[in-house]
Amino acid sequence: MSLPPVHARPLKTTVVSVLTAAVVVGVSVVVGLLLKQSEAGTAFHTSDQVAIIVLGVLIAVGILGFARPRVDADAERIVVRNVVRTHELRWPVVEAITFPDGAAYATLQLRDDETVAVLAIQAVDGERAARAVTGLRALLAADQRR
Repeated sequence: MSLPPVHARPLKTTVVSVLTAAVVVGVSVVVGLLLKQSEAGTAFHTSDQVAIIVLGVLIAVGILGFARPRVDADAERIVVRNVVRTHELRWPVVEAITFPDGAAYATLQLRDDETVAVLAIQAVDGERAARAVTGLRALLAADQRR
């Protein structure tokens, strides 16, 4: 019998990231459009307004990076995509999946004493995170029995 694959993303972090990015873009657009002349007599040009809007969009893109984490695992491998880096690992190199009480996210313990953060499985997601860790542990256990 084959175990189902595990797919997880952080729910609350994604929602907060998307909402924050939207607010940043909205504020930068409003400020950029309304900013023509200050009380101090400083004049802003159209290029300044565009720059403020573009800067807001760039900041929002950076914030959306926190919505990027994801983990996908099947019987053969686990792919952990964090904010910046992606790790693709075969199960034999994984020693354990840990998620101790008080930890913010799950961690893969590798056989070479390395660790890989699994930012897609976060404590703030409660039961969703627990189900994802249980699924990953089942896939790891199945691989170790082979």
